[in-house]
Amino acid sequence: MCSNNSERHVILSGCSGGGKSTLLAELKRRGYETVEEPGRRIVATEMQGEGKALPWVNLELFARRAIEMAARDRERAKNLKGWVFFDRGLVDAAVALEHVAGVAVSETLADQDRFHHQVFLTPPWPEIYRSDSERQLDMEEGIAEYHRLLDAFTGLGYDPVILPEVDVVARADFILERLP
Repeated sequence: MCSNNSERHVILSGCSGGGKSTLLAELKRRGYETVEEPGRRIVATEMQGEGKALPWVNLELFARRAIEMAARDRERAKNLKGWVFFDRGLVDAAVALEHVAGVAVSETLADQDRFHHQVFLTPPWPEIYRSDSERQLDMEEGIAEYHRLLDAFTGLGYDPVILPEVDVVARADFILERLP
């Protein structure tokens, strides 16, 4: 097991609608600490209020709020023991901010500790993709987002691991078998 706490923080990222939240729930069911996606939490709050920070209304404001929330999530997770799995989070929000506002990911993450070197990405998987009131990206936009994330993680020196298109139990096993 890694000695540095931040090295035990594992990112689940990738294509919208690729099964990250389902996978996070499976890892939680197995007793691991998990951190839910900031974006979903922001959307839920915004849909009950004025809706100014919805990604389809103001992506830059949404990304900035996601960065703030993800940084707070990371701070709260610092002292957790064992592996901690993050559904998206800081890097994903920084990639969104770069996409919409041109703020370099490296600038946004300059003062942040690194996550575990392996990042697990859900690939575009049209058979399970569903849009809903909280996820309004279409499949084409989701694929473009996936490629931005893959490029960003690689550029930041992470080792992207593409998850297989298998059921959630097999996906969780796949991840756990790859962690030291």
